Amino acid sequence: MMRRKFSREFKREAVLLVKQRGVSVAQAARDLDLHGTVLRRWIHEFGNSPDGAFPGKGLMQPEAEEVRRLRREVVKLKAERDILKKAAAYFARDQL
Repeated sequence: MMRRKFSREFKREAVLLVKQRGVSVAQAARDLDLHGTVLRRWIHEFGNSPDGAFPGKGLMQPEAEEVRRLRREVVKLKAERDILKKAAAYFARDQL
């Protein structure tokens, strides 16, 4: 079964249906053919940061982008460290 994907606009409209129009979460979920938990999660995400909610593909929140950048940097630094360890061992072996 394929996982359904929803656009940012769809999610935003679904949340506004509940928040502004006063439709219950259960009723809105039935009308939109969603599971209630999904709609509640969207409402929670929207409530935390309406402007940054539902970032989508390629658009990350600043904290997530920073974590991603730092993880890439850690991988790069570990590779450099390993190269230097091997080089030090190689030159130490030649001197003996």
